[in-house]
Amino acid sequence: MSLFIPTYFSPISQYAALSKANEVVFELHDNYQKQSYRNRCYIYNGNGKQLLSVPVKHNKKEGRKKTKDTLIENDFPWQDQHFKSIQTAYRVSPYFEFFEDDIAPIFEKKYTFLHDLNIDTFKFITDALQLEDSFKTTESYHLETTEIDFRHLAERKLQPEKVVEPYTQMFDDKHGFIPNLSILDLIFMEGPNAVSFF
Repeated sequence: MSLFIPTYFSPISQYAALSKANEVVFELHDNYQKQSYRNRCYIYNGNGKQLLSVPVKHNKKEGRKKTKDTLIENDFPWQDQHFKSIQTAYRVSPYFEFFEDDIAPIFEKKYTFLHDLNIDTFKFITDALQLEDSFKTTESYHLETTEIDFRHLAERKLQPEKVVEPYTQMFDDKHGFIPNLSILDLIFMEGPNAVSFF
């Protein structure tokens, strides 16, 4: 079993590890960490690396909250903004049109909890990559675990130096190759062939 934290359109590093896992277990009982991939991803647009961040509710009185209890702030149209950013960045990529109808519902459904959104992005990606989409979730938090532990891949500062060989990106003629973006970048550029880069 391999232990992961559900993240928002995860970086390529997470799917490189996930594609080799016999059984996926999602950690929902850890403490939510700000500025991690739990609520953000990076895509490639005409200006280079672009952050897409899902707003979450913060209550200063409650102190630490668990990943499973993290609420999305829906007071402004973040879903419209994210989908428009993705469309602008990838509309003319080789495979965007092929996946557009499948990804659109994620930006139309109203989510309360961040982990529900992240599980839906996982289901979209595993379908796009033709990977097994079954998973379990943790019942409690354990600092030490007997599972193969990939929870660190949810943290921006704990990424492997090299994940995959460079592939053609939309704007690499302007800004060069940007490694370990959201898995969306690889999917829209390489389609079903994306798994061959892992």
